[in-house]
Amino acid sequence: MSQPKPGNQKKLLNGVRPSRIIYPILFGLAVVVYMLSKEVDSNTFSLIEFTWYSLFWLCIALVMMIIRDLGYMARLRILTDGKFSWRKSFRIIMLWEFTSAVTPSAIGGTSVAILYLNKEGLKVGRSSAVVMSTSFLDELYFIVMFPLLILLLDVQQLFMIDSPEHSLWLDSLLYFALGGYLVKLLYLIVLTYGLFWNPRGLKWLLLWIFKLPVLRKWKHGANKAGSDIIESSKELRRKPFRFWFKAFMATFCSWTARYWVVNAMLLAFWFQGYAFSEHIMIFARQLVMWIMMLVSPTPGGSGFSEWVFTQYLGDFLPSAGLAASMALIWRLISYYPYLFIGVYLLPRWIKKNF
Repeated sequence: MSQPKPGNQKKLLNGVRPSRIIYPILFGLAVVVYMLSKEVDSNTFSLIEFTWYSLFWLCIALVMMIIRDLGYMARLRILTDGKFSWRKSFRIIMLWEFTSAVTPSAIGGTSVAILYLNKEGLKVGRSSAVVMSTSFLDELYFIVMFPLLILLLDVQQLFMIDSPEHSLWLDSLLYFALGGYLVKLLYLIVLTYGLFWNPRGLKWLLLWIFKLPVLRKWKHGANKAGSDIIESSKELRRKPFRFWFKAFMATFCSWTARYWVVNAMLLAFWFQGYAFSEHIMIFARQLVMWIMMLVSPTPGGSGFSEWVFTQYLGDFLPSAGLAASMALIWRLISYYPYLFIGVYLLPRWIKKNF
């Protein structure tokens, strides 16, 4: 596969320039401030008691994020057959996460991730194979976990069907989640078919779809994506089951740790206040939240994520004002660090590689 042109590379990086962090920060803070102004009163924060337990569980929440990143780094090393050191893997993952944090959730950092891997020493075709493998493994996690949690939990409680507070959003939550799941399932089926069975057929399908008038201007990008899939397929079909099992376990650890962040965070302020079944429900609702966040048009789901947190996890908190505060703490732990690490790393990485 040919090397991407320098002009195209610079165009990709312009979309994730460090100055763009101002937008997700403003979106997120604006939503939180608005919710706090509506819900907080003089008694809101009297419900919180900060103790050594609080500090301990906040540290555990940070540890969950570290495990999450270590899982991503381990997966990257597995998918590249150990070509990247842990240090280089850390740099790539931080840049990748920064890209995802400053682009809409539905877009993510896939295109730029291929560039990151290529500039760190992988051929373009191999870089495409690795990035598409991560997409495959991430979608597989959702496809497996979602029905498993539905089987284990009360569906009415999971989707707040029996909630006394009726709203259009709550009433359509189940359909929203199922629709998102079906989209993910369809994407996984198409990706699996294209990567492992018929990559040329998938490229043909992509080009046929992008002949439609509303999509025609992206036809060149679809052609490139199809070529990437063909190149990736050659690489991936040779891998043994053990390779995929190790990569999936790294994916499982990474996503699961990510979802336990909120559980640890809530324990920081309500120690021993939740039963084990409630912890599983909180975990499951976060998975559903993530499906909903994928449709957010804002960078990294900023603003929308905070609002969904208060609406969907608010019944595990004593008041709506505290739900908004917890949403801010959640994003401070799980989102904002990637913005600031990326702002530090990206200019240095560009200077080194261009």
